Amino acid sequence: MTQFSTRNISMMMDLYEMTMANGYFAHHETQPRVIFDIFYRKNPDEGGFAIFAGLEQMIEYVENMHFTEEDIAYFESLNLFSGEFLAYLKDFRFSGDIYAFPEGTVMYPNEPCVTVVAPLIDAQLVETALLALVNHQSLIATKTSRIVRAADGRAVSDFGARRAHNMDAAVYGARAAYIAGAVGTATVLAGQKFNIPVSGTMAHSWVMFYQDEYTAFRKYAETYPDATVLLVDTYDVIHSGIPAAIRVAKEVLEPMGKRLKGIRIDSGDLAYLSKKVRKMLDEAGLEDCKIVVSNSLDEYTITSILRQGGQIDSFGVGERLITAKSDPVFGAVYKIAAVEYEGRYVPRIKVSEAVEKITNPGFKRVYRIYGEEGYAVADLIAGFDEVVDMSKPYRYVDPEKPWKNRFFENCTVKELQQLVVKDGKRVQPKRDLEEIRAYVKQQLDKEIWQEEQRFENPHKHYLDMSPDYYEMKMSLLHDLRG
Repeated sequence: MTQFSTRNISMMMDLYEMTMANGYFAHHETQPRVIFDIFYRKNPDEGGFAIFAGLEQMIEYVENMHFTEEDIAYFESLNLFSGEFLAYLKDFRFSGDIYAFPEGTVMYPNEPCVTVVAPLIDAQLVETALLALVNHQSLIATKTSRIVRAADGRAVSDFGARRAHNMDAAVYGARAAYIAGAVGTATVLAGQKFNIPVSGTMAHSWVMFYQDEYTAFRKYAETYPDATVLLVDTYDVIHSGIPAAIRVAKEVLEPMGKRLKGIRIDSGDLAYLSKKVRKMLDEAGLEDCKIVVSNSLDEYTITSILRQGGQIDSFGVGERLITAKSDPVFGAVYKIAAVEYEGRYVPRIKVSEAVEKITNPGFKRVYRIYGEEGYAVADLIAGFDEVVDMSKPYRYVDPEKPWKNRFFENCTVKELQQLVVKDGKRVQPKRDLEEIRAYVKQQLDKEIWQEEQRFENPHKHYLDMSPDYYEMKMSLLHDLRG
């Protein structure tokens, strides 16, 4: 099952992409190839990095892109496009190449996580869809990673579907959350589509339907004796919810040879209540009963609860995860970097009075540089045809301090972008979600400095340039500024 199983999303574009494509078609008998980069300028929540997600859906999209008769009829009704252009669209298929970071890669501002090399019209028509896919899932993956790190080894589950911005946001958000370290989701469709573990027990309505908590808990335990998790905050956690849960554990489950798996608290002072509840459960001989909490959680509330000694085994996180509530816009952009002319790619650069909006031009490669301890010390941009040799001291330029003469010594290097689509078709095998998830964890455990993972004032990861690439960029700026 893919996003194309029941619908064609090829029409997911801004109108200007079509008006520009029609213009290019009218003025260029053959379409030159161009290069577009996807990158972002600022980490969400003032964090130290982001996590790249959504690549699989991007590949699905370009492989399946086409226009139906209904699509052509709609375009014709707008009275904007030539008949020749509409005829061209009838047989349109994306025919370009795409280079991308492996999904799950830790990434940083201003480096291209995706590069599209394609005929001009092809490259233009895919802009909005590619951005929507990378912006959404990278945002949720990045937010989830922060929440998982705050939980400090305790399980985090996605509970956010009902507060997501729509059904797609819930399903693909659950996918991104799982990549970033959530243990599962409550969203059944996400579990079905992506084989993500699903979890869920009861709502307050189950408890309120029956005449009392004990009856509600007893009937649930009789139905699910091997997986009994009871919601104890409908009326009073300490004075009725937990006593009723303990009674069910002793009178219903233990005679069956079963144990109460857990209780969930969904309101109130979670730090205070969890400590009281833990004491009550332990005194009843239910030391193995897990405490699950939910209710407007994020990385900051979780950190605070744990600092206060909260006795919690698992967090269910909803709206603040699935909407990335504290910083809900990722901000990746799609900018032209080069145009093919007489068999070579001529760099293009966007110039702005705002320094952060000046783009990195040309066809380029992105490398991650690792120090002797195995941790990433910087990323490096170099020209596509350059050789980056770390067998000897490698001179680089810090674009923020170009006057300093700096070298990478005793370092290793890994190229980040890989060719994932060639001539419109996938060339890399589809990666299992578990593999992507493990890749994220491996980077955070073994490659990314803890100082970069701080929530407050994280260490800055440097994006450096090869001397030749830096000189090319400066030359372009000089020429354009006169």
